[in-house]
Amino acid sequence: MRIVSTLFISLMLLGGIASNLAAQTAAPIISYNSQFHPTLARKGMVVSQDYQASEAGLEILKLGGNAIDAAVATGFALAVTHPQAGNLGGGGFMMIYLKSEDRVIALDYREMAPQAASRDMFLNANGDVDNRRARFSMQSSGVPGTVMGLTDAQAKYGALPLATVMAPAIRLAEEGLVVNWALSGSLSRYKTRLGADPASRKKFFKEDGSSYQQGDLLRQPDLAKTLSEIAAKGADGFYQGWVADRIVETMKADGGLIRHEDLLNSVAKERTAISGTFRDYTVVAMPPPSSGGVHVVQMLNVLEGWDMKSLGHNSAAYIHRLTESMKYAYADRSKYLGDPDFFNVPITALTDKGYAGTIRAKIKLDAATPSTEIAPAPALPDESKDTTHFSTMDAAGNMVSNTYTLNFSYGNGRTVAGAGFLLNNEMDDFSAKPGTPNGFGLIGGIANSIEPGKRPLSSMTPVFLFKNRQPMMATGSPGGSTIITAVLQTVLNVMEFDMNAATATARPRIHHQWFPDRLILEPGHSVDTRQLLARMGHNVSAVASYNEGERVLGATMTIIRRPDGLIAGSADPRRPGAHAAAY
Repeated sequence: MRIVSTLFISLMLLGGIASNLAAQTAAPIISYNSQFHPTLARKGMVVSQDYQASEAGLEILKLGGNAIDAAVATGFALAVTHPQAGNLGGGGFMMIYLKSEDRVIALDYREMAPQAASRDMFLNANGDVDNRRARFSMQSSGVPGTVMGLTDAQAKYGALPLATVMAPAIRLAEEGLVVNWALSGSLSRYKTRLGADPASRKKFFKEDGSSYQQGDLLRQPDLAKTLSEIAAKGADGFYQGWVADRIVETMKADGGLIRHEDLLNSVAKERTAISGTFRDYTVVAMPPPSSGGVHVVQMLNVLEGWDMKSLGHNSAAYIHRLTESMKYAYADRSKYLGDPDFFNVPITALTDKGYAGTIRAKIKLDAATPSTEIAPAPALPDESKDTTHFSTMDAAGNMVSNTYTLNFSYGNGRTVAGAGFLLNNEMDDFSAKPGTPNGFGLIGGIANSIEPGKRPLSSMTPVFLFKNRQPMMATGSPGGSTIITAVLQTVLNVMEFDMNAATATARPRIHHQWFPDRLILEPGHSVDTRQLLARMGHNVSAVASYNEGERVLGATMTIIRRPDGLIAGSADPRRPGAHAAAY
């Protein structure tokens, strides 16, 4: 990892990070025409966090599949090759653009709370949140949505048979995958938690209990059986039959709540996408229970009122405006965002340009506003960690942006015995107690309280960009609470600075989420920038470590269709093994 980390930091430095000795005039001292080179393709591209998963998606494109087929193939393959976040037992969001219909589908396949869940289920006798039960017990698992979402998308919008699309994932599980150093290191780091569960210990470690090393072959026969059942029967092969029986048996054996009724009631929902504008671009993003789409548009509305390009990319003046906008967005997130089937989320009001103007007017251009002085808007205008992302695009102009997760790395660490897949710990994404931070430090309220059948709020933010009504870009990121800000900065890099996919991805990022009141800067920002921000009152902090690939700020997987018709993509170097597969 040290080699990759050093290379990544060097790339950011060589990319021309703007220095800011004169932050108020903020003239950039680099040429923004100096760009890294993305991967190019003519017919199609798949960008994901794992080489073998990207190649699985590309294999399906070459067989005549469309972008949706390729995305589904990649999603199932990641369940084999990237078990930290790739999954059958989790959930997520998929954005689909159908070129022939000029239509965006926002598919919500987020996990749902079991019928036996209750608002105070994670509180102890003193009324405090029992974080271990909320994050690592069997009760921390919501009803998995991934299989429902992927099979539903493929059945409705794919071009090939499901069995063909899933064949690469089944092959990887049956024949085995060669363990790379990133997976080997990750399994070793999480050995204590995974080893505490007999089924996970059997799946992820050798018979003598030792860890798989780089170059070893990891076979997953139980997972292969489950994938084969899904390939033959679709969603029914997971939510009914022997796989469903194994899920319920595993739950009952250790106090879990999911029952057959919950599995049968699982549904993927098509929702109306969030849409906003920035200059001459249209930004289309996932709606609630994703909070990302609302707040990316909200922050862009605030930033549109300034000439951000003239400030200089990553200058102190530029970062200050980004940071203050982030604080207001995350404050509103804590109060107004939740599952729209259970709470009336004021989407129109939060994404209103007039409301953004009121936020902009509050921001001091020469000083930071302490988070303690920022609260969710008392009234809005009337209405008239580990996750993974992949993007696909085909020759016809279809594109997919998909983010899905188990929540923490390897979810709650529990594997369904005999079925070979991990369970999520997404119940921690609910607000177990209003005002109490979750595992990512995010504060929530009543809008995101636990209720049976409800979907927890998420930061996952798959996004499309359009220019002149033509599909241009698909992107998204893992990273827990940092997803929203990573995606925001990537699309800004493209829209405001005309960066290509590789350069927009590689530039160093920042993050602020209201509380804790801390501005995180990745390596690559100049020393004088940090000093100027500190003088303005920002509590500047550096990202602590690259050792696990978890302390970076997101990892965007981006594809851009260029004006000349070529497809350009970039897999984020922040995550080892990320790969743009093209032809």
